[in-house]
Amino acid sequence: MHRMRRYLRVVAGALCGLVVGAGSAGCTGGLGGVRGEPGGAGLRDPLFPRLGNGGYDVRHYLLTLDYDPASGRLSGTAEILARATRDLSAFNLDLHRLTTDEVTVDGDPAAARRTGDELTIRPRADIRRGAHFRTVVRYSGLPRAITDADGSKEGWLRTATGAVALGEPAGSAAWFPGNHHPSDKATYDLAITVPKGVTAVSNGDLARRSTTGRGDTTFVWRSAEPMASYLATLAIGPYEITRTRTEGGLPVIGAADAAVVEATRGVAKRVPEFLDWAAGRFGPYPFSTAGVIAVPDGVAAYALETQNRPVIPAGMFDVPTVVHELAHQWYGNSVSPATWKDIWLNEGFATYAEWLWAEDREGTPAADSFAEAFADDANWAFPPAEPPSAEQLTEAPVYGRGAMVLHQVRRAVGDRVFFELLRGWPAAHRHGNASTADFTAYAEKLSGKDLDKVWDVWLYGDGRPARP
Repeated sequence: MHRMRRYLRVVAGALCGLVVGAGSAGCTGGLGGVRGEPGGAGLRDPLFPRLGNGGYDVRHYLLTLDYDPASGRLSGTAEILARATRDLSAFNLDLHRLTTDEVTVDGDPAAARRTGDELTIRPRADIRRGAHFRTVVRYSGLPRAITDADGSKEGWLRTATGAVALGEPAGSAAWFPGNHHPSDKATYDLAITVPKGVTAVSNGDLARRSTTGRGDTTFVWRSAEPMASYLATLAIGPYEITRTRTEGGLPVIGAADAAVVEATRGVAKRVPEFLDWAAGRFGPYPFSTAGVIAVPDGVAAYALETQNRPVIPAGMFDVPTVVHELAHQWYGNSVSPATWKDIWLNEGFATYAEWLWAEDREGTPAADSFAEAFADDANWAFPPAEPPSAEQLTEAPVYGRGAMVLHQVRRAVGDRVFFELLRGWPAAHRHGNASTADFTAYAEKLSGKDLDKVWDVWLYGDGRPARP
């Protein structure tokens, strides 16, 4: 464990050198003569105005965690490397109900105050705009599930044998402090120590696995490509890890809880096939590894496209769901929404991926899938680009009508241009964020056509139009 902490600090030092520049004394924010103001608590997201924080941009998270499944207690150290986007006298992190034990900024003790899920940090000296600084938060407690506006559970979902962390839209604050809005993406190193016989699975590559004399195991997972914090995951329990590769050589690291290994094995073996098909349709896979995590039913009532390896309950572990969640690696993960109001760009594309798989491999034309979605009254509750509230973030129009928008674009521009769009869109915004306005402008520029009729009727229109 001591060696692991030293390893993570070496990584932090190297990153500081990269972002600050050669010859620098390291990440330094406190500079004399600066008169800063507090950073914003909340980014005024249209659906979640208090989510995220202003005044800085996180570049990297180094999370060192220790979890005891028997007691449910989590101890953590979060080292957050960030760049100030304004002169700061204070800044906020999102953290849900865990106890803050110590906070430092660039090695100096910093004052910290909790108000609800906001942790306000006041460094010893103000931070100049453009400066890179390192915040270390040591925290502990019993992480908890968060009940969303629609009644679903996210955050830290404790199980009989461990836990699963799921973060859409705000659950990551239940297990580590950060800037928890999808517009602030960062890279990650996560080291998690668990008792003997327990496995911990997270995003990215398994960089290291070591066992202490008493049998505790530390798993180090590294995500080298930027990730929105809601896509971070951690599954702790009796997981069986499998390794394979796609025909193109992409490493596929899968995991399944011991209780569901047999029930999910058949579909899990097809993940490389799905990925090769998706790469043919959507362009090169945007990350260094892929896979899925199969969890028992009852852990969550939904599947989630956590980066690199989606989390899917056994009862939902079927071909359409796996194809949907893997498609999110292009649409939603590599290209993340600018705000939560843009979520149809995640779900509409992933739903259309299901339609394309059925068209390409199962003999069901996408037009038939469109007709089925068109006939479903639930898809007409509101326009996909205008979810009216946080409670309706993941309701039917975001998925089914979102996919119908894409099919109408396909009809308007023709297959050649449409499939060029499917590949070009994630390439144009690779590892970034994009809005609905970005997409409509991209589609019109690529096609050379005015698509206002599509947007007015299918993307923003109220009610069901006449059958096209």
